[in-house]
Amino acid sequence: MIDILEVLLEIVKLTVPALVVFATVFYMFKTYNENQQQLRMIELKQTNQNLSFPLKMQAYERLALFCERISLHNLILRIRNENMNAADLKVALMVAIQQEYEHNISQQVYVSENLWKIISFAKNDTINVINLVSKTVDTESSSLDMSHAIFRYLDEVRQTSLDTARSAISQEASTFL
Repeated sequence: MIDILEVLLEIVKLTVPALVVFATVFYMFKTYNENQQQLRMIELKQTNQNLSFPLKMQAYERLALFCERISLHNLILRIRNENMNAADLKVALMVAIQQEYEHNISQQVYVSENLWKIISFAKNDTINVINLVSKTVDTESSSLDMSHAIFRYLDEVRQTSLDTARSAISQEASTFL
């Protein structure tokens, strides 16, 4: 009986330290693997950030250009011709705005949801200005009359929604620099 107890005691003496060593090595290995995983995740995020940064900056540039291209001053100078009447100019302005918007719609992937809402609001507000001013001008009037009416309206308004959108684009882009 004593031999069995001595054998069991010897087994316990050998097993307990082995279990302690095993638990220590297991814990250290687990911690090492977790740290390596975190390092890989940080490297992956850094790589993604390095790849997406130019795309984000390009999106901000394109959206700023979009705001410039749909500003009524620029649109009228680009689109209006002498053969148009007020109704033709209204339609041409609205079509140009919609085409510019559709051309840049993919940029929403690279900017914040809030900024995209501001951009969409600015586009819709610009269309609303065209509709509002067109109600004050006879549809058979010349495109020049319609242009002057739009310019007068814009002179009365201190800041347009496009100005707000440009400012929002600059602010958001500056957070990435």
